[in-house]
Amino acid sequence: MEIEVVRGDITKQHVDAVVTAANSGLRGGGGVDGAVHRAAGPELLAACRPLAPCPAGSAVVTAAYGLAPVRWVVHAVGPVYGGPRDAAVLASAYTSALARAEEVGARSVAFPAISTGVYGYPLEQAAQVSVAALRGARTAVQRVLLVAFDEATARAWERALAS
Repeated sequence: MEIEVVRGDITKQHVDAVVTAANSGLRGGGGVDGAVHRAAGPELLAACRPLAPCPAGSAVVTAAYGLAPVRWVVHAVGPVYGGPRDAAVLASAYTSALARAEEVGARSVAFPAISTGVYGYPLEQAAQVSVAALRGARTAVQRVLLVAFDEATARAWERALAS
């Protein structure tokens, strides 16, 4: 699997599936999840309701609705930083999202930096965990884009990929 860091808006990526950093209620919200919900339209929230709650470390998949050309949105729930199993839960959020994308036939997937916003996961640590989890996953997904909204996130992922 090819893993590449790109800087930009995750809702503008040309991939089969976009991962969003969801809350357990799958209600949309701020940050990347809010941006994905706004781009996809109100149908996305309606599709999420029967799938909630989604525990931290897990992921569910829906259609992408208005987020064309993306076909699916994978809603991955990361940990709120500060627990004893944070790294394992964050790694599981990435691998679960990858597995859900593979189940629907996605060959290209765009990921945000899960849990690094309001959930408070330190960026450098999260980058290391996410890259290790993705590299260790057995999957038919061929291409993963790590989509950084800012330069600091892009640099953290680039360092993690180089190590």
